[in-house]
Amino acid sequence: MKVSIVDYGAGNLPSVERALALAGAESERVTTPEGVRAAQAIVLPGVGHFSAFVKGLRERNLTEALRDAARADVPLLGICLGLQALYESSEEAAGERGLGLVTGAVRALPREVKSPHIGWNQVRRVGESQLLSGLGDDAYFYFAHSYAAPESNGSTAALCDHGFEFTAVMERGRLMGVQFHPEKSGSAGARVIANFLEAAR
Repeated sequence: MKVSIVDYGAGNLPSVERALALAGAESERVTTPEGVRAAQAIVLPGVGHFSAFVKGLRERNLTEALRDAARADVPLLGICLGLQALYESSEEAAGERGLGLVTGAVRALPREVKSPHIGWNQVRRVGESQLLSGLGDDAYFYFAHSYAAPESNGSTAALCDHGFEFTAVMERGRLMGVQFHPEKSGSAGARVIANFLEAAR
């Protein structure tokens, strides 16, 4: 199985490619709607600003292709900003629309806590999770973000707390997302990648 990594003009693609290769998966970068529609499994990595992210998708005509892929049950993993883009909108970019595959609006972390939230943290499961299969509650993951998605009934599989509880792992069938960076999270992150590949098969 080949994993298609969405290239919207920015992002940490090389580290995601290395993580997939270490998990034994072949990957390719896709930049066109045709590439997305032909994908067997999709990773949507993301760093930077929500507005630049969704504009990058829109300018490459990838928005509808990604929505169609998710509706067709193509396995899709959003990473960090890629997770946030699955939601309807974000406070980081008023007026910009996300993919709208998950209900809710991404919020800024509270002013009372250090932002961006950078470093290692644990997550708390609130439901069944394919991505966290085989991992204990003591596993740590690497976060780097200033905005976060709220808990969503029926799709939030695990929470993290930094000023407020936010969605750290989102799963709805084969539509999945993580707020942390599995490609930078050592053995725990490698297990998350392997679990996504297993779910995709």
